[in-house]
Amino acid sequence: MAERAPHPDTPELRARWGSFAWTNVNAEKVREIIGRYPEGRQRSAVMPLLDLAQRQVGQETSTQGWLPLPVMEYVAAQLDMPIIRVLEVATFYMMYNIAPVGRFHVQVCGTTPCMLRGSDDIMDACYARGMKKGHTTADGLWTLSEVECMGNCASAPMVQINDANYEDLTPARLDAVLDALARGEQPKEGTQDPARHTVEPVGALSNLNAMADGNHDYRGEWATAPA
Repeated sequence: MAERAPHPDTPELRARWGSFAWTNVNAEKVREIIGRYPEGRQRSAVMPLLDLAQRQVGQETSTQGWLPLPVMEYVAAQLDMPIIRVLEVATFYMMYNIAPVGRFHVQVCGTTPCMLRGSDDIMDACYARGMKKGHTTADGLWTLSEVECMGNCASAPMVQINDANYEDLTPARLDAVLDALARGEQPKEGTQDPARHTVEPVGALSNLNAMADGNHDYRGEWATAPA
């Protein structure tokens, strides 16, 4: 997101979002979500409701969405929670944007596996397009963030753009993804390596070869370490 501090609470913010309410479709989803939890535990629905609220804001702003303070207050009131408790959740989890973001939120993983496989080059490719970490470009198209591990270590380096993951990136492959998004297209998600389908090894197997065609049990072949 653009910042990890809540967006300032201003009269303009209140004028825009103070009347936030669920759409009819989302109101039905909210009833279903809250109904998953036993009586007295409705506050456990805070995370899915914040996600739903962020997506509704995103639909209204043509972005990934974010959580203005009046929107968080709306969720807090519905769950009979102090607003500070809702704010604690929203500020703790990176999945929630607490400041406005662009149409595409580019989240670059900078954790060790991605770093070792070139995430610095991926960040440089973003910088070369005018992005700045923690900010949104002047045209409102891109917001750039560096995040921690998103679980794609076997296909590093990777970025998450809105809800889509793009893996096995090089600067050229990232440029192709970003160019497609800017044109209004939806590029292929997942690995961008043409030699891979998902995260299977590239080329011939180097070990556990007998597992390629069946569930081979190697345990009898492994030597027991001396006592």
